[in-house]
Amino acid sequence: MNFDEIIDRRNTHCMKWDAMQQLYGVSPETGLAMWVADMDFRPPPAVTAALQAEIEHGVHGYFGDESAYQAAICQWMSKRHQWAVKPEWIKTVHGLVAGTALCIQAFTRPNDGIILFTPVYHAFARTIKANQREVIESPLQIDADGMYRMDLAALEQQLKGHETMVILCSPHNPGGRVWSVAELQALAAFCLKHDLLLVSDEIHHDLVFKPHQHTVMPLAAPEIRERLVMLTATTKTFNIAGGLTGNAIIENVELRNHFTQAMMAAGSSPNRFGTLISTAAYLQGEDWLEGLLDYLDGNRRLFDAGIQQIPNLRSMPLEATYLAWVNFAETGLSPQQVIDKVQKEAGIATSYGSTFGKGGETYLRFNLATPRSRIEQALERLQAVFN
Repeated sequence: MNFDEIIDRRNTHCMKWDAMQQLYGVSPETGLAMWVADMDFRPPPAVTAALQAEIEHGVHGYFGDESAYQAAICQWMSKRHQWAVKPEWIKTVHGLVAGTALCIQAFTRPNDGIILFTPVYHAFARTIKANQREVIESPLQIDADGMYRMDLAALEQQLKGHETMVILCSPHNPGGRVWSVAELQALAAFCLKHDLLLVSDEIHHDLVFKPHQHTVMPLAAPEIRERLVMLTATTKTFNIAGGLTGNAIIENVELRNHFTQAMMAAGSSPNRFGTLISTAAYLQGEDWLEGLLDYLDGNRRLFDAGIQQIPNLRSMPLEATYLAWVNFAETGLSPQQVIDKVQKEAGIATSYGSTFGKGGETYLRFNLATPRSRIEQALERLQAVFN
């Protein structure tokens, strides 16, 4: 796979490039799209082959018989994550934002408190609020190594008694943390102590850089399995987000029945194209993924080194994901001044740190899943405007 290939995504109904002018005022002709989390790479060849076979068949009706899809998930989780999943635990959802919404609707009531460790993926808070629940922000702390840590002691003092759910992002977006087994165990104990359901969004769990190792929540803390919903997907791993397909994996049968009821209430059923390409990716995409991880590792090292050369800029060490989290606090500029310099002077569209919640105000998130020449170009532009 040639990850250096420049693929022109403009005028292809691509949110990342075609919405850049409207949302950020950055021209797709001269600008760099480094915001929304998809990659500027072609997916594994098996994905394209699966779509081509579907096109040649020519009849695109309702999808039925998920057995091959579920078997592919079970095989992948066993091989890549040492996690034994049973097919009946798997519920197919229209992407993990939709899966999160279904969890909120199935397991909480209006005005319940739902805990987020912020800054964190912005769609969580948006979805919680849209469902008339209260966002409870537990600000992450930065340790001596410059990495995020959960502060469960502070969170415990913050509780009011109406909290019913924790949504965890593991690995963490936007900070790129791979939570340790000890951290996951501590969170599981906290949830059990306070009678909280845990939803673990692990969409980035295949995108981890050596020597770091991700542990899925049910293996890190088996005691939480009876009050755990796991959200996983092929979409970030293989760059097939347009397939809008993910998995809610629920071991507890009572929780699974509640979730199934919420799916029925929403009229939800599998996306034919998403399930077909996800199956192909899991069965035949592993070699592609290994090549991708090597390439992304080179991108993150190049980007971090370039950021460190700019006075007063700090890039959080990236253990997982392809999303760099850069702090501009020491520049002395206001968040809006930073945004103006990055967008108007450097011509780069990024995700605003403030949208990720408390603690993100002085940051911007940069998507590094793009050909290396664009990383070099972005660094040249940033160095020019901030030096």
